Amino acid sequence: MDTPQTPICSAKGCRADAHWVLVWNNPKLHTPDRRKTWLACEEHREHLSQFLGVRGFLKEVVAFADYPKTPEGPGTEQPG
Repeated sequence: MDTPQTPICSAKGCRADAHWVLVWNNPKLHTPDRRKTWLACEEHREHLSQFLGVRGFLKEVVAFADYPKTPEGPGTEQPG
């Protein structure tokens, strides 16, 4: 039986529960409609948002509970 996993923050080394989905796109690599996601806890939301924002990648920040559910769910990529 599958058990739901608690979403974990994407910040390097952070194991806190994620409460936010940062939706982004790198226009040099991705088509305009492609959306990537990082997850963020309360502590790292601003830092990760700024990291993406200064590069022009950040599209939106959505509460995890409000993010549309898909079979693959929000991404769990780690910031570089």
